[in-house]
Amino acid sequence: MVDLVITNPVRRRIVGSIFGAQTLFSAAVILSFTLTPIIAAELVGNDAVAGLPSTVTLIARAAFAYPIGWLLDRWGRRMGLSLGYIVGIGGSVLAAWSIVIGSFAGFLAGAALLGISRASSEQSRYVASEVFPTGRRAKVIGWVVFAGTIGAIFGPLLVEPAGLLAENLGLPSASGPFLIAGAMLLFAAVVTFGLLRPDPQRIGRAIDLEERRQKKEDLDVEEMARPLRQIFASPLALTAVAAMTIGQIVMVMLMVITPLNMAHNEHGTQAISLVIMAHTLGMFGLSGLTGWLIDRLGRLALIAAGSSILIVACLLAPLSSGMLMLALSLFLLGLGWNFAFVAGSTLLSDQLAPVERGRAQGAGEMSVAIGAGLGSLTSGFIFARGDMWAVSIVGLAFSLALLGMVIWLKLSRSGSQEYAAGHD
Repeated sequence: MVDLVITNPVRRRIVGSIFGAQTLFSAAVILSFTLTPIIAAELVGNDAVAGLPSTVTLIARAAFAYPIGWLLDRWGRRMGLSLGYIVGIGGSVLAAWSIVIGSFAGFLAGAALLGISRASSEQSRYVASEVFPTGRRAKVIGWVVFAGTIGAIFGPLLVEPAGLLAENLGLPSASGPFLIAGAMLLFAAVVTFGLLRPDPQRIGRAIDLEERRQKKEDLDVEEMARPLRQIFASPLALTAVAAMTIGQIVMVMLMVITPLNMAHNEHGTQAISLVIMAHTLGMFGLSGLTGWLIDRLGRLALIAAGSSILIVACLLAPLSSGMLMLALSLFLLGLGWNFAFVAGSTLLSDQLAPVERGRAQGAGEMSVAIGAGLGSLTSGFIFARGDMWAVSIVGLAFSLALLGMVIWLKLSRSGSQEYAAGHD
């Protein structure tokens, strides 16, 4: 393994480029999918297919999370992330062209390619953290997660101008958001390919070598990638993935059903928008602070805090149909997800050697994507059979299970030994 000089300007350049690319990606995804249900229904002439493109995107994201991770390990982070954005460009162009010619099958194929692109983009937070020592990774992951906030703000604002641009080009207005999204992804690919130098994988290996040297470990032992079975046999790695997945399930379940619950209680679109805005603020607004807390209080402590906040959110959600109570509940829901997601991501990164990060983190992202799908698909069925209380009780059970897992890990002797080894 070759020593590599890593300076702070290099770190700032790499993290800044990833932050910028993630901002563009987030805006592109929200921009392109704002009208997706409407477009799908119009292409087929049936409202029943409105959710199918999003489902295809989710399936593709889950299915390709592990292969993308394998590519990141095999080809390097710079090439893997760049390829993901290029696939997204193809998906955007295909979706736009399918709107022009009226092809629903082509539109679904474009949605699948965008899902594959997201499977790659979701690993950006790990890539950014890789260029920092273990004790500073949480803050970096938090900032990359925060990049989604900027995209969430600016993406919807571009829908109307994108439609007007398409009309000026003689194309259907609905194709405009996908064309602009493709241009954003092209810029993200150029930024990633041009500025992620040296490859973060090389930097991660150099940092790992230095940390092993400081611990006086045998540097002559060849670094071998463990099988996934062995990696996730570790209670800490398992808890890390559980934190991200359970947080995603609980967050999606309550978030998806709250607008419907508010509509049943005769709230208008403005009130619903304000509640979702509060939720978005909880999810992303404090991500920088989250990383700072994780690095100082520990990974498991913030997972425990996140699960506790999710418990409070689940208890508050069905207590009142008033806008203020729901806004508070959804803000806490987003904050609890943020704590669990960022801390879980950091904890998982801590458990992995550079040669196994892509695959293992890809497997973790697959679990998160499946969790999001389960939360979205089941929330409506549960709500229809037991109203908001039923949804909250299911979310509460998941949150309590996560908190119990952390408590058990802290109290067990094997957990205590790995706790120290996991830099928590």
